[in-house]
Amino acid sequence: MAQSSIEWTEMTWNPTTGCDKISAGCKYCYAEVMSKRLQAMGIEKYKDGFKISIHDDALNIPYTWKSSKVVFVNSMSDLFHNEVPLDFIRKVFKVMNDNPQHVFQVLTKRSERLLEIHQQLNWSHNIWMGVSVEDSRVINRIDDLRKTNARTKFLSCEPLIGPLPELNLENIDWVIVGGESGRKPRPMDPDWVLDIQDQCEQAKVAFFFKQWGGTNKKKAGRLLKGKTYSEMPVFA
Repeated sequence: MAQSSIEWTEMTWNPTTGCDKISAGCKYCYAEVMSKRLQAMGIEKYKDGFKISIHDDALNIPYTWKSSKVVFVNSMSDLFHNEVPLDFIRKVFKVMNDNPQHVFQVLTKRSERLLEIHQQLNWSHNIWMGVSVEDSRVINRIDDLRKTNARTKFLSCEPLIGPLPELNLENIDWVIVGGESGRKPRPMDPDWVLDIQDQCEQAKVAFFFKQWGGTNKKKAGRLLKGKTYSEMPVFA
């Protein structure tokens, strides 16, 4: 568990760590860079670097939180990676089911596996399920997400590396947009962002603009049309 600087969550919880690249959005994966850094620091949890690792001891952590939290699950991995056993995914879901006072935000690029096993999981109201949609080449992930039993569904368009015109936002509750940051960030056209924001407004979908990104993301900020967009789905 760790407090998070990610604008759309409060903290992170990583019952698994590690991953591998499957699409263009993965090119400059921050989690891979961070894992190598933590491995070099001698952090036991990252002794295997960015290889998929299961951490049973992490399952107890949410039971210890005294107040309600908004939690990004597996910021350093992908819960629906094929190397994560279904039995362990079920254990993670059991923890989330047992703690309805918290919001758990789960994000995957592996929408095919999500769709394949979603009926074998217990989707309590506090589990927000999202897919990464960095450009039009992975638009199919939205359809996979839409077919699941998750009550709250969201898209993370970050890093946004191409336009996403005419999105089908039916049964989508939230869209996050952000530009790539780091040493060699790919550019994000402001028109891509404005178009998605307009689509969300027309569809009455909550819109969250995370950052412009770039080599100095703090300086670039997160103002869009002179205002900050920090809309979130309603949690009840």
